[in-house]
Amino acid sequence: MGAAVEVRGARKRFGLVQALDGVDLRIDEGEFFALLGPNGAGKTTLISALGGLVRADAGELRIMGHDVVADPLQARRSVGIVPQEIVFDPFFTVRETLELQSGYFGLRRNGAWIDELLARLDLAGKARANMRSLSGGMKRRVMVAQALVHRPPVIVLDEPTAGVDVELRQALWEFVRELNAAGHTIVLTTHYLEEAQNLCSRIAMMKGGRVVALDTTRRLLDSFSERLLRVKLARGEVPAGLLPGNGPDTAGWHRIPVQNAAHVEEALGALRAAGLTVTHVEVAEPELEEVFVKIMAREPRAGAAP
Repeated sequence: MGAAVEVRGARKRFGLVQALDGVDLRIDEGEFFALLGPNGAGKTTLISALGGLVRADAGELRIMGHDVVADPLQARRSVGIVPQEIVFDPFFTVRETLELQSGYFGLRRNGAWIDELLARLDLAGKARANMRSLSGGMKRRVMVAQALVHRPPVIVLDEPTAGVDVELRQALWEFVRELNAAGHTIVLTTHYLEEAQNLCSRIAMMKGGRVVALDTTRRLLDSFSERLLRVKLARGEVPAGLLPGNGPDTAGWHRIPVQNAAHVEEALGALRAAGLTVTHVEVAEPELEEVFVKIMAREPRAGAAP
């Protein structure tokens, strides 16, 4: 399988801020990949460098094998980027905006695909509406359509669901999953970590302009998080051998670490053997948020990073 995105030794400094500090990254064709990190980690700078909006001070960046500096036209045609900021031209309608974007890529007969984008993103009813009349959520839908209008093999979504309603979020992810199933490479940045956990097969985490963790979603969850059996008791306390902590939390839940279903049954059996009555029970699966917090806490912050 070839590389959809390759980054080698990428560095970028803005004044005193080292935004990228030797980033190495490879994303394979067809992956659904997450790029996570706190504000100021360097995610948007990296995306901007891939899209040709900023130029790295050092290193190589390639999209579908095309160097973003040596072969900028082919590199730009190979990627569609949905930026965080909502940027639009107030003098055009929705359809005119997409037709103009098609023209940037030399696409003269793109009407059928524009129609499909309008339908899939629930914009068909707004096709003749002026951009300045749209709500923030509708404008973000148009930005997604703009990024997809030239059918790029690599699609970068930089916080695509920030501030949008649940209906759009669900429709967008359904559409993006279909694009990924059809072979498009998806790169997602998001602060909604449950989205990354549910959608992405592999995750990179950045801090201070560096990649500080890179692995499959499953291995990250297994390595840094744990399953918990949470129980509430009618009375009494969990035996010390089951509970490493110091008793229930403020809501009355006891948290018992478990590895699999067999351990859950063993723990419940031990509670019954101790004469305890369980009134509530649930198993909490590992969460990416817990992994993220642990990794960010263990990594020192670069002195010049924001």
